[in-house]
This record gives sequence, C-alpha cells and structure tokens, in this order.
Amino acid sequence: MPETITQAAPPAPVTSFSEDEILFRDNIHQFAEEKLRPLVKEMDEKGVFEHSLIDQFFQLGLMGIEIPEQYGGGAGKFFEAILAVEELSRVDASAGVVVDVQNTLVNNALLRWATEAQKKRYLPRMAANTCGAYALSEAGSGSDAFALQTRALKSGSDYVLNGRKLWITNGKEAGVFILFATVDPAAGYKGITAFIIEKEFPGFTVGKKEDKLGIRASSTCELILEDCRVPAENVLGEVGKGYKIAIETLNEGRIGIGAQMAGVARGAWEFAARYAQERKQFGKTIAEFQGIQFQIAQMATEIEAARLMVYNAARMKDAGLPFVKEAAMTKLFCSQVAERVTSLAIEVYGGYGFTKDYPVEKYWRDAKIGKIYEGTSNMQLATIAKLVMGGK
Repeated sequence: MPETITQAAPPAPVTSFSEDEILFRDNIHQFAEEKLRPLVKEMDEKGVFEHSLIDQFFQLGLMGIEIPEQYGGGAGKFFEAILAVEELSRVDASAGVVVDVQNTLVNNALLRWATEAQKKRYLPRMAANTCGAYALSEAGSGSDAFALQTRALKSGSDYVLNGRKLWITNGKEAGVFILFATVDPAAGYKGITAFIIEKEFPGFTVGKKEDKLGIRASSTCELILEDCRVPAENVLGEVGKGYKIAIETLNEGRIGIGAQMAGVARGAWEFAARYAQERKQFGKTIAEFQGIQFQIAQMATEIEAARLMVYNAARMKDAGLPFVKEAAMTKLFCSQVAERVTSLAIEVYGGYGFTKDYPVEKYWRDAKIGKIYEGTSNMQLATIAKLVMGGK
C-alpha cells in the first residue's frame, strides 16, 4: 500500500498571535488608552506614579503574569509579559517599566531560584498586591556589577547587611526587594549572594528618589542598609551564587527593555504620522512631501525590525532555547531605534515638538534610558562580540 504522507503545518510568523494572546494584548491596549493616557502628563510633571494604576495592574493580572495559578498568578508565558510591557510603554514608558521589573526580574528570579517555602510566602503577594524591585547597582558598581560593596555578615540565624544601593527602579512602591550583597569581598564574584528583603525589615530604608530626565513617574531610589537583619531563610538560591542569579535574570530582563523601547518608538511614531497628515505648509499637508514620507517610512521600518527582534527573543525564551545573544541584540537595537524614532518625531512636529504642549518630547526623554539601564549599549556589544566570535 502507498505510504500516507502527512504534511506539517508551515511555521507560523513571529508576529502571529494565539487567540488568547490577541485578547490579552487588546485588553491592555484598551486599558492603556482609557485609564493610563489621561494621567501620563500629570505623572510626568509631578514625577509620581499614580498608585491607583498599580492597583489596577494587579486587578488585571499584569503583575503576576508567569506566576502559576497555585500561587494566585496568571500562569501565562514570558511572551505575554513582553506584550504587556510593549503596549503600556506605547502610552507611558514609566508604566511599562513598573510591569517589566515586576515580571522579568523579580518574579522571574523567585520562580527560578526560590525554595518552595519562599514561593509560598512571596509569590501570592507578588500576584495580588506587592510590587517588587531588583537591587544590584551601587555608586561604584554599575556596568562592573560585581564590584559591589554591600556586605552581608552571618550573625546567628540572620545575616546583617550594610551598604547602599542606587538607581533602584520601583524603589518607592516596592514591598519586596531582590537585593545582592557579598558575604566575602575577597572571594570576588563567588561571594555575591542574593537576598529577599522586605521593606519592613529593621535597618532597611528607602532613600531619595532621583529627579530624572525621562521615565519620571517611575521611582528610581537609593536604598540604605544599616545593620539590616535578614533571616538566613531569605537567601535566594545558594550563598555565593548571586552572580549567577543576577546574570541569568538580567538576560531575560533585557528582552523586557527591548519591548519597552519598541513601545516607546511606536507611540512616538503614531503621533508623528498623525500630525504629518494634519499639519499644513505651502498649501498641503506635510505628509504629501516626499521628505516627510521617507522619514515616516524609515521610522516604521525600524520599529518593525525592533518588534521582530523582541518577539523572536521572547519566543526563544519560552521555547527553552538559548537566547542570551538575541536578548543582548534586542536591547541594543531597540534602544537605538527608540532614540532615533523619537528624535525624528520631534523634527516632524518642528518647533511644536520641542515644547511640552505636545507629546513627542516626552517619548524622546523616555527613550534615552534604554541605552543605559539593565546593561549599557557598550556592555551589550561586548556580550554580542564574545558570542559571535566564539568566546574570543
């Protein structure tokens, strides 16, 4: 008998979404337009994130997307978290980064490294009502993350932590912090240890909030530890394995920053494209001039490329494939695209774009951070070079 040949379905495009993903994305899109956008300008001017929005993030399930149902989360995929970050950032990058840090850094670290007892204690809170922050950077420890000076000394059943952390996103709103300290400076990176710290722990204080150029509503704070006592049971992972937790968590976080920057670029482009079809000069809309058409087309092309990189890296992560190179490339390229697109958007608006009465200057200010946090562009280039040149 002739063999029956079964043809496999052709591979789906990176931009194809399941019905659940489409519904999820569209719900966030609607929320961002109706609930978030009316508050963006005021939050930016005051440099304060509206707390009621965070409550709504929890109600919508945006703060525990990948947390399993048994802990009260949405049991979703990493890709859904990326969609959420992009859609929120299209309207306000500050909102995008709140959700990004919660999901791609804090929840991710807890899901991968926490003990079952730690998961039962913290994951239900992260899904229901508690913001998280990721505390790695210090005054002398930025790109050289493992030069950190915060000390952790064993004292009975506790660790006593002393030091300062800087530039901690969500610092003001967070109730739980994944914080890195060294138990032995002489051991170098092998002494770095991750701790789960609660805001109420004695000796822990949230310091000043930075007055920033962009993502102004997002809190970026100093953390002060003065004889902060942390139970030994709050060590995340193993003592001395903090470097591994930090590196592997940030690899995923960089895809989130790529999504944030893609969203920022989209938001600026949409305003610029719309304005070009409204603004008239020399008796016709500026969109009728080829020079403007070329700018709009170039911006759209770069945004599409950026989104493809974000989606591909996120799908690779969900598929369990190696994605370190793709994550670094995504963050590098998306931050470049966001800076270029938002700058061009201002130029499309002309003099109006340079004023705070119009929205595009804020997108430009928000875009700049993409080249800096969670690994500068130069650090991404160093990572990419190492990987594409076989580790040489």
